[in-house]
Amino acid sequence: MTDTPSPVLRVEREGAIATLCFNRPAALNAVDVPMAQALLAAVQDIAAHPGVRAVVLRGAGKGFMAGGDLATLAADPVQGAIDLIGPLNEAVALLHSLDAPVIAQVHGVAAGAGLSLMLQADFVLAAEGTRFNLAYINLGTSCDVGASWALPRLVGLRKALEIALLGDTLDAAEAERLGLVNRVLPAAELDAAVAQLTQRLANGPTVALGHMRRLMRSSFDHDIRTQLAAEAAAFDRCARTADVPAGIQAFFDKQPPTFQGR
Repeated sequence: MTDTPSPVLRVEREGAIATLCFNRPAALNAVDVPMAQALLAAVQDIAAHPGVRAVVLRGAGKGFMAGGDLATLAADPVQGAIDLIGPLNEAVALLHSLDAPVIAQVHGVAAGAGLSLMLQADFVLAAEGTRFNLAYINLGTSCDVGASWALPRLVGLRKALEIALLGDTLDAAEAERLGLVNRVLPAAELDAAVAQLTQRLANGPTVALGHMRRLMRSSFDHDIRTQLAAEAAAFDRCARTADVPAGIQAFFDKQPPTFQGR
């Protein structure tokens, strides 16, 4: 894959790290149909390239993403929703299937579909002053893009219902307290913190990271025996990679492991 200058989504590749930058800053990166389609195409490209070992989602300008583009929905709420939700849903499903961890770098605002997308990431680092609002109820709609799947898993059902049904805005400190984000940092430190975390993950045992992220998510849907079997199967697949002997040897040598991600 190569860097692309898409007008609505910038895709940048640096080594094993792919960064997807929402690029409608004048609209606070509200997602329209071209952006939704570009996101799906970018994630499909990443899924086809095992050399990608970490993915960053971020927004250009003053915010991460302000939600769905209301002009698209105002013209035809039914068809507009179909055209937006279809590619966004497929992109989310593909992001979940990757071995590469997903990091959301959030600032300004994450609302509606922007918050839904953020919730799908494995790690979320946010700038101080960021505002979070699920927002859908304020427009008379239910949620989309996986919010109803991710939110109760992160904050519990009771709090998820409060966030979803009241549509109130949360500040960054509250988002961190609830577990919606991993860390809140001064805006000036956000780029460096994301770069450090992303590089650490990109240097990790990518196959094992992929199994781990899927095991954690699937555990809510499995009884203990099913989950034990899934763990055993994942461990078997990891044991067949080159990273396991490398990790074991590094342990005996008392050295940091060097993983190849395969």
